[in-house]
Amino acid sequence: MPAYSALAPFQRLSTKIVGALIGFLLLALAAIGATLWLSWQLEGAAAAINETGSLRRHNYRLALALPRTQEAPVTDAYARVERQIATIEATLQLLERGDPQRPLGLPPTPAIHGAFLDVARRWGGQVRPSARQVLQLEGPARIEALRLFDNQLEDYVADLDRLVNLIERDNELRTFWLRASQLVLIALAIGGTVALVYLMFALIIAPVMRLREGMRSMAGSDFGVRLDVESRDEFGQLSSGFNEMADRLQHLYCNLEDEVRRKTASLEDKNRELALLYDCAAFLQQRHTLATMCSGFLSRIAAYFGAAGSTVRIVDPANENMHMVVHDGLSSEMAEAERCMKIGECLCGEAAARKISVVHRLEDMPQIGPLACSREGFATISVFQIHAQDQHVGLFSLHFMQGRSFSEREQALLETLAKLVGVAIENMRLAAREREMAISEERNLVARGLHDSIAQGLNFLNLQVQMLETSLAAGRAAEAAEIVPLLRAGVQESYEDVRELLLNFRSRLAEEDLNAALHKTVRKFADQAGVDTAFSVHGKGGPPIEREAQLQILFIVQEALSNVRKHARASRVEVRVDDSDDYLVNVRDDGAGFDAGARPDADGGHVGLHIMGERAGRIGASLEIESMPGAGTTVRLRIGQAQRRAA
Repeated sequence: MPAYSALAPFQRLSTKIVGALIGFLLLALAAIGATLWLSWQLEGAAAAINETGSLRRHNYRLALALPRTQEAPVTDAYARVERQIATIEATLQLLERGDPQRPLGLPPTPAIHGAFLDVARRWGGQVRPSARQVLQLEGPARIEALRLFDNQLEDYVADLDRLVNLIERDNELRTFWLRASQLVLIALAIGGTVALVYLMFALIIAPVMRLREGMRSMAGSDFGVRLDVESRDEFGQLSSGFNEMADRLQHLYCNLEDEVRRKTASLEDKNRELALLYDCAAFLQQRHTLATMCSGFLSRIAAYFGAAGSTVRIVDPANENMHMVVHDGLSSEMAEAERCMKIGECLCGEAAARKISVVHRLEDMPQIGPLACSREGFATISVFQIHAQDQHVGLFSLHFMQGRSFSEREQALLETLAKLVGVAIENMRLAAREREMAISEERNLVARGLHDSIAQGLNFLNLQVQMLETSLAAGRAAEAAEIVPLLRAGVQESYEDVRELLLNFRSRLAEEDLNAALHKTVRKFADQAGVDTAFSVHGKGGPPIEREAQLQILFIVQEALSNVRKHARASRVEVRVDDSDDYLVNVRDDGAGFDAGARPDADGGHVGLHIMGERAGRIGASLEIESMPGAGTTVRLRIGQAQRRAA
């Protein structure tokens, strides 16, 4: 995919939109601020007009408060005059400093400021002194001072009127600007809306519509459509990406048939590889002899790769030999000559010595003359090593009549197949070793069983024969007569032991049901020993038990019944099976019993209990034996749910 460079902040679409909105907001705030400022000025000027007009009222009240005759008392007039003077001065101070909270303030123009100064000077220099002088004079002088005050008051009021007129004219001008700013605000709202609509159309709607038309054309299989890149923002990148996508789609569409054919061939090759892997894996999992397994393996890979000849060799590291197990496509002379070779000889031996997979083109090798493969007509020899768990097992080779090379995928396939056959060979070896170990363990158990039964019986017979010889030599016929029944009983017991062992050795699970096999064993015991027996199965059944474990359970029960016959002198035996999550077998008799805490060890005269314990240990089961002299014996075998599994 193409990598798009990061846009500069001023080129981004978000920057343009946010910038336009912020500009519009600033203009609107400026117009609103101007309107608010003019309104505040107009309110302050209107309050100033009211206060200035109130000065005329207060001055008239001051004039009325002054005594108008020569004889009028001044005591009461003095208080009224001072009160009016204080009111007028407070009003002048308020006009001078203003009051932002009301709001109140004189317009900040030089003419109004000068007119207010004239009013303040006339008040402080003429009107106020004249009013106080009227209070101080009496008689005709008071009348003359009063006339002077009236003249000055008229001039003062004229100054107040002029100040009010100036403020009103200024208000008219500000009212005009207020209305003008309101009109500007309306025009700004209309113009801003139009500008935003145009901006949104130019920046977003128009590019989206062009992209939509391009996609519609492409949906109609018009892969030649291209978009004009008119900006350097995100929509510009989107248009460039659309054009690149159109180029790629046009290329893919034009080469679609070739691409489909190539993909189909690739899928067919992979399917053939998977089929070969599955076929070889399924074949190698079956039971075969080594030669049969290697022959089937070679036939499959030789047919897949078209090889004219093939071999499988097993290495013998101890003697540094390679033994040919199977071969195909080789002459009998060559097969006989290379049936056993030293590691390092010929091409296959060199590859085995280095433990690497190689492909040799014989025509490229200078020593092609003396090689047997060349004389057979082969042009390419490929050798692949067989490993199993990091152990070098052997190698197989493929022989071709023509030049042949392998791709990486084919080499990986052959190496995987080599690992499969290596694991199969190693599993075959492990199975053979496991069978050998099982046979050895079973022989040990049989030997110990023979020692416990037949060997001891024969030893007893040997002692009795020696005693019989001694008695006959000494002429003690009575003693000899007593020994003969003992010999007959010993021979009969040994015969029964041999018969019982033969029956046990021949025991097989002809049925898949272990409980049925146990029932059959109990019936045989009852027939042979003549002891009353009972067999019962309880429980709903649990997970299946491995077949080897079933055989060991059967042998343990047979051994327990054999001990009852030989040692217990019991009149009744009960065998109870509890088949639930755990598998529990109880073998209980009412015989003589013994001290379970003081059982003889494996080297004593009785090893049956130890054999049962060893068999239980081999299948992960627990074996408990409860017995007391005169109270019978109970053998309890338990296989937990974790040990129960399908064979």
